[in-house]
Amino acid sequence: MSILLVPGYMADETLWDDVADGLAQCGPVVHADLRHDPTIEAMAARVLANAPDAFILVGFSMGGYVAREIVRLAPERVRALVLIATSSRADSPSMRQSRGTVGSASASVSFSGLSRTAIATSLHPDQAHNEALIERVRAMGVRLGGEVFRRQSAIVRAGDRERLGEIRCPTLVIAAGHDRLRSRAESEELQAGIPGAELAVVEDSGHMVPIEAPEALLSLMLPWLERVSQA
Repeated sequence: MSILLVPGYMADETLWDDVADGLAQCGPVVHADLRHDPTIEAMAARVLANAPDAFILVGFSMGGYVAREIVRLAPERVRALVLIATSSRADSPSMRQSRGTVGSASASVSFSGLSRTAIATSLHPDQAHNEALIERVRAMGVRLGGEVFRRQSAIVRAGDRERLGEIRCPTLVIAAGHDRLRSRAESEELQAGIPGAELAVVEDSGHMVPIEAPEALLSLMLPWLERVSQA
């Protein structure tokens, strides 16, 4: 069974470099490309158009919103769902204003990746000065470029808490113990809203779980994937 990995805001396929080989034990790894579209719905449609006939779906952060839209569009194709460091809440007014300001910035403004402050906030507080991690996150943004930055910054993430009950595939929700962008309460809301969903926590990680704590992430995902594949 193929495993379709959906990255987050200003992240590319290298987000998954440290977990891809481990996940390949369960099946071929396929990467979603979110760089082209201006809405969550359009992203989901494009991913589906290029996806295998059936797959296990893994969504990180913004990719969790895309993943849930994929499930709604093609529930018969999604065999299992893993949601990492994400939420079902709508953007707050302050988040919409902040992202909207960035998204409307002139294309002539040069882009050199996410700011150091933004990246540090996405990491465990103990990793806020880890230059290797900061550069790895910044480099993903540089590769995606300023046009993608403006497009993704302008996306409005609508809340879908009232629609979580529509998801019927086996679901694992993974929170990070030191996530300063997405709270454990948001993961608990996902678990409570999706029938039969399970919740696990990577305690010693900030928001960027696949990069910060890949071994801990795999230790949660692999046994669960093996169990649901045998069900």
